[in-house]
Amino acid sequence: MTAAAADRPSLREMAESVASGAVEPSTFVAESLEAIRQDRSRIPPIHPFLWVDEKAAARAGERAAANRLSGPLAGVPVAIKDNMATLELPTTCGSRILDGYCSPFEATTVQRLKDAGAVVVGKTNLDEFAMGSSTENSAIAPTRNPRDPTRVPGGSSGGSAAAVAAGMVPGALGSDTGGSVRQPASFCGVVGIKPTYGRVSRYGLVAFASSLDQIGTFGRSVRDAALLLQVIAGPDPRDSTCARSDVPDLLKASSGSAEGMVVGVPDEYFPDSLDAGVRALCDEALARMQEAGAEVRRVSLPHTEYAVPTYYIIATAEASSNLARYDGVRYGPRPAEARSTGEFYEMVRSRGFGSEVKRRIMLGTYVLSAGYYEAFYGRAQKVRALIAQDFARVFDAGVHVVFTPTSPTVAFRIGEKIDDPLQMYLSDIFTVTANLAGLPAISLPIGSIGGLPVGGQILARRWDEATMVRAATVLEGALRTRG
Repeated sequence: MTAAAADRPSLREMAESVASGAVEPSTFVAESLEAIRQDRSRIPPIHPFLWVDEKAAARAGERAAANRLSGPLAGVPVAIKDNMATLELPTTCGSRILDGYCSPFEATTVQRLKDAGAVVVGKTNLDEFAMGSSTENSAIAPTRNPRDPTRVPGGSSGGSAAAVAAGMVPGALGSDTGGSVRQPASFCGVVGIKPTYGRVSRYGLVAFASSLDQIGTFGRSVRDAALLLQVIAGPDPRDSTCARSDVPDLLKASSGSAEGMVVGVPDEYFPDSLDAGVRALCDEALARMQEAGAEVRRVSLPHTEYAVPTYYIIATAEASSNLARYDGVRYGPRPAEARSTGEFYEMVRSRGFGSEVKRRIMLGTYVLSAGYYEAFYGRAQKVRALIAQDFARVFDAGVHVVFTPTSPTVAFRIGEKIDDPLQMYLSDIFTVTANLAGLPAISLPIGSIGGLPVGGQILARRWDEATMVRAATVLEGALRTRG
């Protein structure tokens, strides 16, 4: 947590001040809206938002008057990634094919935030359909990194990360399919949590890769991000992939110690090619964990080298299936000049989708095609199982959490990798394994290089977000006291 973030009230402190009457119900919301307006006049703007609810402050006042503004997030302004369904604002996924689309229902996570008293001030920018690692693939405009506007904020949840980092909102939701919460959290210097697959309902989340997608949270501190997760997690009968198990008390976990904790450090995540500055900050973070009472143990996750190709086979295959619904009939523009059904579909999809989405649809269609399914998709699923077994073996050997860099580098410059898909995909080399194995993972700031944030990643056993949050809180506190 940065010094600036430490000076600001936490989510809990905001809610308590509103609930006690010390602060007007609309105060924090109005401040958030003003910060968003100020960004619009900046040259160049950070541009984290696609849609803003200018009536959000008034809505907060109306809810308070009707005694409907209470709970652990009472009066707290939050932002929602624009691939989650909302009633008051459009849901476009940063794509032309959904231009102007308004959902007739609301995502479970959004409703739970509102039930907890939070006020949604806007929808944030993203790589189109959450496909990207820089938020440059948005069909509207790129988002910039608040720490250096010449650089990307990461992706695909770059808008949410940037909004929190720039102080426009204290918390936000994003989605994480291969690192899309954790990588932008690292680049922007905030905390990002990807929960266990099945911990949070995906009802109302526009699908990219259904077996990998998970909604996560951003905050200025581990405790803030954990509080948001506490609010949105839990069973949902409308999502068959959502677990029925109880959610652990993450706020209680955030006050624990590292005594008796074993931290695994996988050799495969610290190759010789790792940026020397990133390695040094990771080494310091591990030293701080040891000083706090944890045991640091070297471990091996041997199938890590296959993670990126495995991920991009499974993710693109599922994307090609999920995006087939955008055909101009149910969603998207309807070109009147089309002379045949084939021409109609071609016009809709070629005009509506951006280049990265088209690339992934074509890759996914290929790996699922007759004669190639088993050679690619079938084999990738087997390797996915091996990656999950690697983690299970490490945890079964007495390791409580695994520590790695979140990203191999700091935020890269806008335009630097946009024409090199392979280099862009490698930005997620340390994050995709958590999605493939369905594990919870968190990224938190561990320092900076030349003023650019660096994130450290902590992963835990499935359903053990409590231990993950405990370890992250200990590390956050230890780094804060280093001076």
